[in-house]
Amino acid sequence: MKRMFTLLGLVALLSFTVVAGIEEVVSGLKAGNATQIAKYFDNAVEITLFDKSNSYSKSQAELVLKDFFATNTVKGFEVIHKGENGGSEYRIGNLSTRTGTYRTTIFMKQKGDKQLLQEIRFENK
Repeated sequence: MKRMFTLLGLVALLSFTVVAGIEEVVSGLKAGNATQIAKYFDNAVEITLFDKSNSYSKSQAELVLKDFFATNTVKGFEVIHKGENGGSEYRIGNLSTRTGTYRTTIFMKQKGDKQLLQEIRFENK
């Protein structure tokens, strides 16, 4: 019986960790906080800005996001769709900025005990 409770507690903790990861990234988008989002970067992160896409290291990706947020002051982020598929999770939403609204998609994948950001896309709406 004790093992069952331990196992249930571990499953609950892992479930919270998975949800917390993507929700922290969503919170970072709402605040325009690249540093908060960067905590969840994988070793390489694909960033698409409008019609240009590139793969960046963690530190490069953080600088790209900081520059994007500096140019496009964030007013808010609203999730319009979410889903998961085989250890991956995504959110699609509208990022409202001073310069316009961008359809934004984030893809995260479970690696070990942590959910890591694989890709983020900003597309003109």
